Amino acid sequence: MALLIGLAAFCSTLVGGVVAFRLRDRLHLILGFSAGAVIAVAFFDLIPEALELGGQSHELKTVVAFVALGFLLYLLLDRLLLLHSGSHEDGDEHTHARGALRAGSLSVHSFLDGIGIGLAFQVSPTVGFIVAAAVLTHDFSDGINTVNVVVRHGGKRSQALRWLVVDALAPVVGITATLFFTVSQSILGLLLAMFAGFFLYIGASDLIPESHHVHPTFWTTFMTLVGALVLYVAITIAG
Repeated sequence: MALLIGLAAFCSTLVGGVVAFRLRDRLHLILGFSAGAVIAVAFFDLIPEALELGGQSHELKTVVAFVALGFLLYLLLDRLLLLHSGSHEDGDEHTHARGALRAGSLSVHSFLDGIGIGLAFQVSPTVGFIVAAAVLTHDFSDGINTVNVVVRHGGKRSQALRWLVVDALAPVVGITATLFFTVSQSILGLLLAMFAGFFLYIGASDLIPESHHVHPTFWTTFMTLVGALVLYVAITIAG
């Protein structure tokens, strides 16, 4: 059953990516929606799950510290990449690398989603379905976000498609991995907290500023709020 849900997550991510490809002329609106969705996933899904799982073995301030660690670590990686590759005017290598970094982080998060589903089904089918419902609600946005971050940083359609497939396969790989090993809830909670920090950085420092670039801020801001609201409602219903 868990592997069937992994297949559903695969399809949901691909559909989100196809939507991003077809609506490239309105990319700024999709970026606005994606920014709200990414931030909402961090606040309403990853952080609560991290506090629930990690809080059983760690103090709450430790879990929150891992959120900050994820944010600052992503900031450090981003700035080091900037220093290594030079300015935007030096060529496309820098922008392509940043897009790959962001798409890679989304894929690793999807892998952890798969681990979460697999471990939840090891607890009980009921818990597994609840966790799976929460994951499926934002896999669609994951597909949009993966395509957006690659295209936004100058990547070609073929590159975005490859990263989309990687992101779509990641939860299936994560679910399969749990058949061979387990991760303690306390460690998984800290990992989720760290990736919440990654998502907060991606949404606040990349997607939101880019969605407002040379476009009217009213509609992009509106779409950001819509993205956050849609994910909040979906996660609330699923939870």
